Amino acid sequence: GVAKNLTEAVKWFRKAAEQGNTEAQYDLGVRYAKGDGVVKDDVTAYLWTNLAAASGAKSAKSAKELRELLERKMTAEQIAEAQLLSRDWKPRPYQGE
Repeated sequence: GVAKNLTEAVKWFRKAAEQGNTEAQYDLGVRYAKGDGVVKDDVTAYLWTNLAAASGAKSAKSAKELRELLERKMTAEQIAEAQLLSRDWKPRPYQGE
């Protein structure tokens, strides 16, 4: 088989997530929650899972569950920061590679 390149996968998840793809937002949130291909970051994981949870997409239920797990280990300040980032987030149009 082919070895996984998590850094490359994160790059493509990010491109899709930034354009508003909710499945990619959830996948990116998972990567940040686990530290797969990125530095583990609960605030960023919360941002992406919160956006996916609000979407109504097929991953919304899983995103809500992950967001709840993250909330249990985050401080009130971290949650507030992540919620502010979520509120201020706007999709970016595709800019090419």
